[in-house]
Amino acid sequence: MAHRIIFQIVATGSRVVGRAFVEAYKQANASHKYAAAAAASGHPKGRAIDGLTLDEACRILNVKIPDGNGKLTGLTMEEVASQYKRLYDANDPAKGGSFYIQSKVYRAQERISSQLSKDEAVKDAMASAREMPKIYNDSKPPSR
Repeated sequence: MAHRIIFQIVATGSRVVGRAFVEAYKQANASHKYAAAAAASGHPKGRAIDGLTLDEACRILNVKIPDGNGKLTGLTMEEVASQYKRLYDANDPAKGGSFYIQSKVYRAQERISSQLSKDEAVKDAMASAREMPKIYNDSKPPSR
């Protein structure tokens, strides 16, 4: 009689665990499809690898929030660095701060810095494209 009860407990438990794994797999698959679609759309408020949007990162560091196009106009690396240093030091666990908040501050600074460097690269590419116009010589026929 005891072996029958033990078998029923094991069978029911394995069924419950199996269903939980199936549901977790479905959720992970749906999340992966959603993330791939968001990355493919190139939405400016899309999440970075670390999971912070640019808007969230700006709010964490208390700096100027991006405009409607997702551009950080008027924000400098010096301003970001000063806010980062102030907040990182204020949340030092050795001084009674929170490691969680300190890591959020670090990730926010990382996200804003990466966006600012991307914006600078685009500005540099556009400036170099403007400086060096293409010159065509119509006097000679093209060589074949």
